[in-house]
Amino acid sequence: MTNRTILAAAALAAAFCVNAEHYRVIMPLGEDDEGAMARLINYDTRAVIDSVLVSDKTARFEGEIDEPVLARVTVEDSRGPFGTFILEPGTISFNATDGAFGSMGNDQLRNFYKKVKALNDEFGSTTDSARRDAIYKRYLALSDSIIDENSDNVLGYIVFLNSGIEQLNAAELREAFKEYPYFGTFKRSKDMVAQAEKREATQPGGKYIDFAITQPDGTVKKLSDYVGKGKYTLVDFWASWCGPCIRQTAVLKDIYNKYRDDKRLEVLGVAVWDEVDATRRAIEQHQLPWDCILGAGNIPTDLYGITGIPCIILFGPDGTIISRDKQDDELRNAVDAALAKRP
Repeated sequence: MTNRTILAAAALAAAFCVNAEHYRVIMPLGEDDEGAMARLINYDTRAVIDSVLVSDKTARFEGEIDEPVLARVTVEDSRGPFGTFILEPGTISFNATDGAFGSMGNDQLRNFYKKVKALNDEFGSTTDSARRDAIYKRYLALSDSIIDENSDNVLGYIVFLNSGIEQLNAAELREAFKEYPYFGTFKRSKDMVAQAEKREATQPGGKYIDFAITQPDGTVKKLSDYVGKGKYTLVDFWASWCGPCIRQTAVLKDIYNKYRDDKRLEVLGVAVWDEVDATRRAIEQHQLPWDCILGAGNIPTDLYGITGIPCIILFGPDGTIISRDKQDDELRNAVDAALAKRP
């Protein structure tokens, strides 16, 4: 390598070093986490930024970063006790009251959350509809101001994500990302659009999309083992840790028992985003009598554009989707209406 090349390479390296700044993450954990593997994860790409062993009930990460990113910490591949935060230059600490604090972006985010909590408390303290409408408008104005003032950085993006954006349809999402182009560059944003498209393709009237999941005993279960076989099939995409999912099992049991002797309806559970052992314990604890596909992960949720659970889909005898995302009496009524149509 010539001297000129060496000097050019050194200058380039120096330029990058100027941009890179130091961060320190200090996250308190529990006694049970001692010696566990903690990972610092890029929340957008899911890439592992760093990993450390928990020592003194604390996960400590240090490194250099070119620009702030959204991050979270997992412990032994499970979610850590704190949610998403901004990984940026400075020392970032955590506590149960404030979450992440100690760096500029996280302190701004913490201040936003405090204002939101105050509005929530005010909203909950009144039953007057006019006052509630006014409080909600103040919340929208607060969120919009943070998003508009930070439309080119991750602080604005995290508030944008918390504004209910995932519930928009594909066309609405595309319009939102036209208004905020920086937000559209994130992988999570592109995934949201793709999920919305899949959600729209699996509304009532669409056909089922098959998937296959290898079970713990090595067998393979497919959705097509149950759906499209000449029966109505009520499929519950759920997880053991999901409170609303567990509450809906009572509704599913009512439907299951009502049509148990009818022979035209089958109920199927599909465990997503859950550990197999935890699913098994929940099945036993809540005495769920129907079959369940275990360990489905995000395969079905990606195919059906499911962003929240429980997601309960009623398929017709030929696999056509009859209803989706209904719960409680709406779900009961949808099943009753479908089975009232005698062949």
